[in-house]
Amino acid sequence: MNFDFTGKRVLVAGGSRGIGRSIALGFAKAGAKVSACARGAADLAALQAEGVAHVKPTDLADVAQIGAWVAEAAASFGGVDVLVNNASGFGAPDTEEAWKRGLDIDVMAIVRATHAALDHLKASRGCVVNTTSISGYAPSTRSPAYAAVKALVINYTASQAAMYAKDGIRVNAVAPGSIEFPGGSWEKRKTDDPTLYNRILAGIPFGRLGEPEEVADVAMFLASPLARWVTGQTIVVDGGQMLT
Repeated sequence: MNFDFTGKRVLVAGGSRGIGRSIALGFAKAGAKVSACARGAADLAALQAEGVAHVKPTDLADVAQIGAWVAEAAASFGGVDVLVNNASGFGAPDTEEAWKRGLDIDVMAIVRATHAALDHLKASRGCVVNTTSISGYAPSTRSPAYAAVKALVINYTASQAAMYAKDGIRVNAVAPGSIEFPGGSWEKRKTDDPTLYNRILAGIPFGRLGEPEEVADVAMFLASPLARWVTGQTIVVDGGQMLT
């Protein structure tokens, strides 16, 4: 499917690697003006070289830095039509540090970026797309903190949709399954923990892990006019992983 986002102004939080990178590049290739933020300046510079109009190194656990990014991007583009909240602290175990990372980045970055962009989204009657995970749909002994914060994102997405419908703003989410890309956690586990990798692989009916572009396509659909009557939904993108 060829999307056309010509003239649209898209902000991608956590846009430098993996799924976020594919989302940022997908919108840019479809004609949008895209701003991406993340902590890695080198990754952001590479993204800009591939056609992303605006980048800003940002710690998405820091409310002031989030506000500065949104303000700068909105001023550069003259507004905001789409906000994609993709960042994750990947805080997995049941520890204080993991819970803090997950709540600060997976949850509060969504709250803060949406609040910072809200007036712009109201003006454009725009939309928000959040990234959660299939981990949010089930308990987990391996990554309880991560699963819990992703469940919170699913719930908060629906709450945002209900709160902002009166302003013409749609809010949806994508819930990826296990996604593999160069330098990502599943590529590392393939070498470092092949037992886990092969167990996950065996549970995916299509016989492979997903690719970032497959999640990006769904995120772009949710931001497009094709999804104009869709709000408050979380779309699972997992190749049937949750079916087994």
